Amino acid sequence: MHLRIAGLAAAFTLGLAPLGTAGGKAGETGMVTFHLETEAGGNPKMVFPQMDNGKQRFFQRTPEITMKDMVAFSPFPSGTGDAYGLVFQLTDGAKRRLNALSTAYQGKFLLAQANGRVVDGVLIDKPVDDGLIVIWKGITLDEVKLFDKALPRLGDKDKKKSKKKTK
Repeated sequence: MHLRIAGLAAAFTLGLAPLGTAGGKAGETGMVTFHLETEAGGNPKMVFPQMDNGKQRFFQRTPEITMKDMVAFSPFPSGTGDAYGLVFQLTDGAKRRLNALSTAYQGKFLLAQANGRVVDGVLIDKPVDDGLIVIWKGITLDEVKLFDKALPRLGDKDKKKSKKKTK
């Protein structure tokens, strides 16, 4: 009896093993997150420091906006050499969250990370109600190509890309 249970457990484990890699390779598509500035006195596991013009600011580790909140994007030359900026169109739910966040936290910074590295930050100076969020600089051409795998371009109705990673 124990041998049968062990055999079933082994078969079950081996049967599920391919599912662990079904999502594709890590880093196959671009990843963007936006993090809200917070106070330094919070839980140190929930915040991370970032220098800004010689001043240390603290940001929430949990992002306010992620790739799952985005439906399309458009790159543009950033004007800082060979780097690019990106405009993202948000889902309706994320659009409402960004409007609430930008209304409640005016005077705070929103930090953008692309593929785990800090690329830009913006000061929240007024409510954002158009459902667009911008990274003004710091994106490489290779990263633009990665985002092309994850999202359609703004205004590109013919291309319907799956947000899921492919093999």
